Amino acid sequence: MTPYLQVDHASVEFRTPRGLFRALDNVNFKVSEGEFVSLIGHSGCGKSTVLNLIAGLVEPTAGGVVLNGREVAGPGPERAVVFQNHSLLPWLTAYGNIHLAVEKVFGAQETAAQLKARTEAALELVGLAKARDKRPHELSGGMKQRVGIARALAMEPKVLLMDEPFGALDALTRANLQDSLMEIQAKLKCTVVMVTHDVDEAVLLSDRVVMMTNGPAATIGEILDVKLPRPRQRLKLAEDGEYHRACAAILRFLHQGGAERGHAGAALALAVG
Repeated sequence: MTPYLQVDHASVEFRTPRGLFRALDNVNFKVSEGEFVSLIGHSGCGKSTVLNLIAGLVEPTAGGVVLNGREVAGPGPERAVVFQNHSLLPWLTAYGNIHLAVEKVFGAQETAAQLKARTEAALELVGLAKARDKRPHELSGGMKQRVGIARALAMEPKVLLMDEPFGALDALTRANLQDSLMEIQAKLKCTVVMVTHDVDEAVLLSDRVVMMTNGPAATIGEILDVKLPRPRQRLKLAEDGEYHRACAAILRFLHQGGAERGHAGAALALAVG
């Protein structure tokens, strides 16, 4: 069966004053439609580079990315990105920030009323209908990130890409947004690829966790199937043996496998450079 999304033996090299730097080496994994996949690994292992490859913001040196049978050759509205920084325009309201994206994607084929309805539906989806007229400086960190998520979802992307979307938030806000994201994904059945440093977050949210070796020349070390039924409730998972086994498997990789494979990758990068 043809995968919905495939990072197909992709490598990425950057030119530096000291020569070629190989960030990624032969990264290869597949994502099914409607699946939630997390990328995890130590800082500098190339997680965000993989996400940028899928987004079309970085070109592969070798290999490529295929989405729904078509090669990714650059950015496009079928792939929406949510960054750790909310990246909202400060002079626009919550409504305005979302409406701008909606207008860019659907403005040529829809009426003003339809664009308005899309924007309002996105605000409602993330629970911010009452904050529609507030500007970013009037919103909390969690609310800003909700606007960023709403803006991405309003574009009706085939794939939602999230680069540590909750990394800058306090623990309680982070937990609330994780719960909201699970509800939204269950409702929309959207395909999600998320970068995270948080083991618990990866297991809580994901169908599979892709573990990356240390850079340079980072690659896929292991892929873990998260065998936890949905919907998931964090309080029940706190006493779930399968949840703890999954977390332990990722921790083992990060403390042992990722480091060992990373040393081999560093040797390869030096050889390339």
